[in-house]
Amino acid sequence: MQSISLIIVALALIPVIVLMIVMLVRDKSQPEPFPWLLRGVFFGVLSAFASMFISGPLIASGLVSMDYTNSLEALWHSFGAAAIPEETAKLFFLWLLLRKNPYFDEHLDGIVYAVCIGLGFAAIENVEYLFSAGDAWLETGIVRGLLAVPAHFFFAVLMGYYYSLVHFGHAVRRNRMLVWAVPVLAHGIYDTIAMSQSVSPGLEALFGIVLLLFCNELRKLGQRHIRELADVDHHMYNKNPYA
Repeated sequence: MQSISLIIVALALIPVIVLMIVMLVRDKSQPEPFPWLLRGVFFGVLSAFASMFISGPLIASGLVSMDYTNSLEALWHSFGAAAIPEETAKLFFLWLLLRKNPYFDEHLDGIVYAVCIGLGFAAIENVEYLFSAGDAWLETGIVRGLLAVPAHFFFAVLMGYYYSLVHFGHAVRRNRMLVWAVPVLAHGIYDTIAMSQSVSPGLEALFGIVLLLFCNELRKLGQRHIRELADVDHHMYNKNPYA
């Protein structure tokens, strides 16, 4: 029994570790101090619990229901019980992490730290999902490792991208709104499509295809944002004064 539990935890954490390595490889020119990265992951774990202080009252008051029987109700649940509370909590802890961080001196750093928080959140959530899946833990782990965990990674990329733009003074008024709104929108759409599969008899395959297409677009957008900020930092720190 104990060995199975260790396997479940390993399965839950492997995609998190892989995506963290991917992000750190992109930041290899001027890597962030490990203690700050670890703090970011810890803050991400805390954000998972903090989000319940937002979703809990909404659910308890009846404004958001845990039951949904169609795509419209799935949409309301996705934003009210997941996207808004979770991304709000992540943004709060990202602000807490970066407000006095002396190493936040490159544009890409905003994405790096946001990813730490996003993957910390994804880690604790993934462990919870796999242990609650019963005998379907292997199937659940594979599906979430390929879709849900990468989705949290790219939600974090979106948040970190706009956070950096605000921090370094790019279109501050506009991007202050987008730093929260864009990851919430992406998260809400992802969850709505995923949850619609379970309440749309005969359309499961269609929603599955739509989810894969959405994840692919999310991946391309996230990669483009990472390249953009990496290029900005490259030009900023590699200027030739004699050119």
